[in-house]
Amino acid sequence: MEIKERKLSGVCEITLSPIRDERGFFMRTFDAGIFREAGLERIWLQENHSRSERKGIIRGLHFQFPPYAETKLVRCIRGAVLDVFVDLRAGSPTFGQWDALELSETNQKMVFIPRGFAHGFCTLTEESEVLYKVDNVYNREHEGGLLWSDPAIGIDWPADDPILSEKDQKNATLAQFIHTHNAIIL
Repeated sequence: MEIKERKLSGVCEITLSPIRDERGFFMRTFDAGIFREAGLERIWLQENHSRSERKGIIRGLHFQFPPYAETKLVRCIRGAVLDVFVDLRAGSPTFGQWDALELSETNQKMVFIPRGFAHGFCTLTEESEVLYKVDNVYNREHEGGLLWSDPAIGIDWPADDPILSEKDQKNATLAQFIHTHNAIIL
């Protein structure tokens, strides 16, 4: 397992190391000791599984406000997605900036996203499944979202006319988020 920090502080790209033979492969997807050594130690409270059945679906950009803010450990176990994360942390020098990482069943990468980020993904294949662990419980009253197409953020999505939930079509722009909340204070 190789862990390297991305351009947004605290976000880490994790490359898994499958052991392959004629039967297929075996790989460790989580190791508390390795995560502790890398400074990523968390107690995971929930694991979620998302299945998408069309290419060009965008889910997100979602986040939770404190005290329900979540760290996420995300991987794609079927198909491929472009995983996107936006820094909303108070005082962060990269506040409002985004980064992305392709996650797929073939590249066997994961992404560790700390609390204070909005998160979403776009499906790159007709079928995709995403698993993600979170270190906090979900609370509907503390959820928030950023508009996927906000030009102030400028995410380069791989879909021009994506399939979105009704809720995600109505998420806030970054300017609306800043006006109402300023930032996520952790």
